[in-house]
Formats: sequence, C-alpha cells, structure tokens
Amino acid sequence: MNISQERVWKMAYVVGALLVVFLAVLSIKEIKSIGYVGKSEQVLNTISVDGKGEKASIPDIATFSFTVTETAKTVAEAQDKATAKTDAALKAIKDGGVADKDIKTLSYNINPHYEYQNSVCTQYSCPPSKSILTGYEVSQAVEVKVRDLSKAGTLFSLIGNESVQNIQGLNFTVDDIEKAKSEARALAIADAKTKANNIARDLGVRLVRITNFSDSTNYPMPYYARGVAMDLSAKNQAAPVAPSIPAGEQEITSNVTITYEIK
Repeated sequence: MNISQERVWKMAYVVGALLVVFLAVLSIKEIKSIGYVGKSEQVLNTISVDGKGEKASIPDIATFSFTVTETAKTVAEAQDKATAKTDAALKAIKDGGVADKDIKTLSYNINPHYEYQNSVCTQYSCPPSKSILTGYEVSQAVEVKVRDLSKAGTLFSLIGNESVQNIQGLNFTVDDIEKAKSEARALAIADAKTKANNIARDLGVRLVRITNFSDSTNYPMPYYARGVAMDLSAKNQAAPVAPSIPAGEQEITSNVTITYEIK
C-alpha cells in the first residue's frame, strides 16, 4: 500500500469516527426528548382560591342491629333454634311497619363449640389436656332501617321482648348522603368562584380557565343515641320503656381548591 492510499484510509477512518460520535449525540438528544412527549405546556401565571360550603341536613333514617346466637349438639338443631328466634323478632319488626327492603342480614356464622378438659394424671402417666367438641354455635346479626323516626324508639324497645341476645344502636343518618354532599360542594365551588373573581379584579387580570381542582367534602359520622344499647340475654327480663330520642342534625362541610390560569 502506498503513502497516498494510507492517507485516504486514515481520513476515512477519522470521518467515520466523527460520524459515529455525531449520530450518538443525536440519538441521546432524541431519547431525552421522549420524556416530554405528550406533556402539557406549563402554566406559569395562576392563582389558587379556596372555597367552603356547609349544608345542614336533618337525619331521615334510624338504624339498629340485633344478634341471635344459639348453641346445640348438632348444626341443624342450632340453626332451628336460631331461626325460630330470628323469625319471631323479624315478625315483630315488620308488624311495626318496617319493609322487607329495610331489613338485611349482616352476618351468619356457624362455628364448632369446644370445651377444654384437663387430663387426669396418675402416678404412672399424665396424658395431655385436650379440647372436646361439645356442639355447634349458630349466630345471625340483622340490621334494621327505620324510615319513620317517630317509631324508632318504640321498635328498638319492642325487639327486646323477642328473646334476642343483644341490640345495638340507635344511630341516625341521612339516607341520600350523596345528594347532601353534592349540595355542600356546589356551595363551596360558588364561594371559590366569587373569591377568584374578586382577586382577579383587584389584580387587574382576567381568569382564563381552570387548571386544577380538588375537593375534600367530608362524610359526617352517624349520630349515635347514647344509653340505648341493650343486653337482653337474661331470662324473664322486663321489657324496657321506649326511649324518646331526638335525631338532631348533621353538618356536612365541603372544602374545595380551584386553580385558574390568568392573563
């Protein structure tokens, strides 16, 4: 190979190396740009305002629950005993004006019932203690929704005559809670819009569009009537006097934040 050819090959090698470097740099730039594909243009000029709305709602339903628990040597016998007591309680509730749609089973459980027996030791041996299966326990929990609040106390006491083990409640709440929350949210949004318009006027700017919105409407806890839970497991217990329980009202609060682009 002569000197002229050697120079040509060296120049070709240098040009090729430079081309590889150029393509590598170009590829890196393209890869970095992928992370920005589809991203919205950043809005720099914004204002954020908070709004608050409150909605006072009077509870329109009351709920309470009761449980029936029976134990017998066989599952079938325990179920029969529990069903008989539950049916009697449900009849009393329905006779009091509660519709089938407002009565639901919260849980129904069947569990083996064991008794722990200590072993009898002798001078020669001491066998380990063991659990002996003595029967089965059937438990059913039922929730009742009362729409006529004037009957809530009476029904709560009435169920105490039906030999159920315990009754829990009463608690009062709003049946259509989503409607009440929506009304509170609308008040909060209106409050935020008024604040935004006032701020824009004072700043001498114009509201263009909403760029962000957040909502933290609360879910009010049910009002629990105090002192009305009953344990009626004792035999021949006198029926309690029907309590007079005011339902009160629930305050639903909505807090929103709205961010506006301004010009």
